[in-house]
Amino acid sequence: MAEKDFLWMHLRALPYFRALLRSIEARFYQELDLPSPILDLGCGDGHFASVALEQPVDIGVDPDQASLREAQARGCYRTLVRADGARLPLPDAVIGSAFSNSVLEHIPHLEEVLAELGRVLKPGAPLVFTVPNPGYRHDLSLPAWLQRIGLPGLAQAYADWFMRMSRTIHLYEEKGWEARLDHAGFEIETTFRYFSPAALHALEWGHYFGSPCLLPRALSGRWILAPYRWNLWLTEALVRRYYEEPPVEQGTYSFYLARKR
Repeated sequence: MAEKDFLWMHLRALPYFRALLRSIEARFYQELDLPSPILDLGCGDGHFASVALEQPVDIGVDPDQASLREAQARGCYRTLVRADGARLPLPDAVIGSAFSNSVLEHIPHLEEVLAELGRVLKPGAPLVFTVPNPGYRHDLSLPAWLQRIGLPGLAQAYADWFMRMSRTIHLYEEKGWEARLDHAGFEIETTFRYFSPAALHALEWGHYFGSPCLLPRALSGRWILAPYRWNLWLTEALVRRYYEEPPVEQGTYSFYLARKR
């Protein structure tokens, strides 16, 4: 069976910077064993799960009602729950596996959410998540340029603003995640870095080049009005090189497979 082209599946529905990152991450899920019932923590609009996973997800959780309505329309969840990740309306030790794709970095009360995941997951259950690491801040292109021309204060201010704009709170090395997961009752089984600094630059500038997508989103609920290759061929050509990158040691994002003790 031919491998799915996750890049195109995302590009036709999302702004390119979001599509690039999510398409790379979707490939990581293809070899995972996710026992049921599966929990998607921070499911958002459900687009990622609808593309990355073949099987329906048993439970999707998100605090945003509008996003849950979109997820419901995609039909890839058996149950959707509006809830805070630190207060899951689930009994102890009932979840067979959980994933949280590029979500945990945004949550202020991270330790409480990890503890709650530890409560609801069965012993031995896998927890899969992706998060940016410190390279997400250190390898931004504009601060590096501002540093080179002798404007370190402006470089710092831009990096601070970018973190606020992208709602990014937590950027930890592997040891930082290991300590937090250990406290919540998890052990890391696998981790690796991906998304090179060059790919990060494409994502960084995509926040600005992708701004025209905001209008069709507001008017029609769709990010891309013409999801066809004649419209997106140049975008696809420019970002496919990053999609095809292997995991790299200097990657600015990290994949984790942890397991409940």
